[in-house]
Amino acid sequence: MLSVIIPTDGVEQPAVATLAALVPGAAAGLVREVVLVDRAGTGVIERVADVAGCRFLPFEGTRAAALAAGARQARSPWLMFLHAGAVLDSGWIEETTQFIQGVANSDRPRAGIFRYARSPYADTGLRDGLKFVARMLTGPSAEQGLLIARDHYDRLGGYRPDARRSEARLLRQLGRRSRTMLRSRIVVA
Repeated sequence: MLSVIIPTDGVEQPAVATLAALVPGAAAGLVREVVLVDRAGTGVIERVADVAGCRFLPFEGTRAAALAAGARQARSPWLMFLHAGAVLDSGWIEETTQFIQGVANSDRPRAGIFRYARSPYADTGLRDGLKFVARMLTGPSAEQGLLIARDHYDRLGGYRPDARRSEARLLRQLGRRSRTMLRSRIVVA
């Protein structure tokens, strides 16, 4: 039902944290596959993918090109894009299932974005305050994840490997009317 695409930079800990949050979704039958797209080429993420039962895709290029390559390799009708280190809260499975069913039963394509949550263990500073203000003014950021039907993703042109700020461009292209802010939170490391 759902393919999860996670671009990585060869660092194990953030990837493992994100994968751990996806395990209940796989057990519930929601997550069909996870594609780890590694841009570092160190072999670390390949071992993580092997142990976790994920698909591994080595890749050289920008993050947007890695996301696009992962989407092309994914086999499910729904795509979820997460940054390594992003951890979904426990209610994401039920809400994601309801969202997918709701979109399938309507004639209007929509994409879901998870609600941003700051880690309770993170030190806050001026930069965090500025990011908060930016999210309020410009809308969600790519680090909040994206849940989208493959056909809707393809109609929008997906992540363009050659475009600058391709992730932000896709979110802008969705617009406010075709995206839903989900109640489930995503903690971004």
